[in-house]
Amino acid sequence: MTGFFGRLLRGLAFAATAFALLPLQSAHAAGTYTQTRYPIVLVHGLFGFDSALGVDYFYGIPGALRSDGAKVYVAQVSAANSTEVRGEQLLAQVKNILALTGASKVNLMGHSHGGPTARYVAGVAPQLVASVTSIGGVNRGSRVADILRGVAPAGSVSEALANSAASALVSLINITSGGSGLPQMPVAALDSLTTAGSARFNQRFSAGVPTSGCGNGAELVNGVRYYSWTGTKTVTNVLDLSDGALGVLGLVFGEANDGLVSACSSRLGKHLGDYRQNHLDEVNQLLGLRDWFSTDPVTLYRQQANRLKTAGL
Repeated sequence: MTGFFGRLLRGLAFAATAFALLPLQSAHAAGTYTQTRYPIVLVHGLFGFDSALGVDYFYGIPGALRSDGAKVYVAQVSAANSTEVRGEQLLAQVKNILALTGASKVNLMGHSHGGPTARYVAGVAPQLVASVTSIGGVNRGSRVADILRGVAPAGSVSEALANSAASALVSLINITSGGSGLPQMPVAALDSLTTAGSARFNQRFSAGVPTSGCGNGAELVNGVRYYSWTGTKTVTNVLDLSDGALGVLGLVFGEANDGLVSACSSRLGKHLGDYRQNHLDEVNQLLGLRDWFSTDPVTLYRQQANRLKTAGL
């Protein structure tokens, strides 16, 4: 009997241990959903920042990615400068991240002007980049930038006034985000974001850009995979104070847009979809206010991280 009860107790102890480990195993499985092979680097757009007054530019996104296994870094490049200047700043940060982590490559995710900024790094140093994901990226210019350049031509008084106003905004961003050491040239940023400026940039960095129309670009170029998604609705939440301005700006396009970039201009590589989001919704701003009946922006970043993981990136 003693032998029987001994075996019974050992069996019960083993079963209890197994059941106790089940939640841990499930949690571990859930915690690897976004665990990419290479670190993820998020790149902000025009007038952007990493974090200002404790609020992330990519609102709630870095934490959501990290919670399921991703190594995430948020770049801080000039809030307003040319794509090339911002690209060199990002390249330096990528090299630092690789040195810190021991990784050989990174996955770049850029919003708005962050899209071309990430493409610059992939163009000059493809060996350091596993993928580029463009979210609402200004890949073939913005109609809004064209109009602003038209009313503020080079050398004009209106250009000087616009530059002063933009510089004041950038100074405020720098004070609140700690980016005061970065050079700022709002006019250079504007030129980069026009249709003409984007065309000049694409002559040198054409990887992933559709050759015509509103289709897909090449998904794999020089070992780098290219992806994109964008928003196509300007007014998405009556509580979001930014929606009004984006709604008005969206009227200048005459085609699907997110308030600052047309859906076709934003396409890069494999296009992952158009969503009921405006330009700020794409980074879960303002403070998570969005179309409650559309896909959660955070979910899209998580899905993309999982897609990269599945691809071995």
